[in-house]
Amino acid sequence: MISGIDQSLTLFFNGLHSPFFDRFMLFITTQETWYLFYAFVLAYLGYHQKKGFIISVIMIALLITLADQTSSGFLKPTVKRLRPCHEPAIKEQIHNPGGCGGQYGFTSSHASNHFAVAFFLFLLFRKRFKYTWVLFIWAGLIAYSRVYLGVHYLGDILVGSIIGSVYGVLVYRFGIFLSERLNWKFSLD
Repeated sequence: MISGIDQSLTLFFNGLHSPFFDRFMLFITTQETWYLFYAFVLAYLGYHQKKGFIISVIMIALLITLADQTSSGFLKPTVKRLRPCHEPAIKEQIHNPGGCGGQYGFTSSHASNHFAVAFFLFLLFRKRFKYTWVLFIWAGLIAYSRVYLGVHYLGDILVGSIIGSVYGVLVYRFGIFLSERLNWKFSLD
């Protein structure tokens, strides 16, 4: 039943396409698009953190490693849920302008990685930068692009988002723990 609902919702959201949004979603989902954004984030951290910058960079690297390996290294090969664009029952109905990618899609690494970073940075910046909530729009847009492009079910991105969010909070707390032990300022509060 849940699988049927997930397929129906995925087909609905995947079906909301146009040539403009095909190009836009392909742009949003590529790594090259993220580089400038994350370069800005690192520059901001470096300017405001001094000693804590090193901890933040280590924590972000740890965060992405945990989120990505949980999704791609553990769940995808364990669950073996076909991507919508590979699923024989619906692949003919899937709008897939960018190619299908790997065989399995549960969970979305894009969603887990970007929600992990969004939560981590939200906690880090929340008192200094009032528009920190934009990070969740960014992560949500990247996650949605995966459904739009037909490479993930809605459930794949929802579970990936939850995994990433949990890691974002845990790694932030770990960063606070380390900074207290090393007497370095980590948080921007």
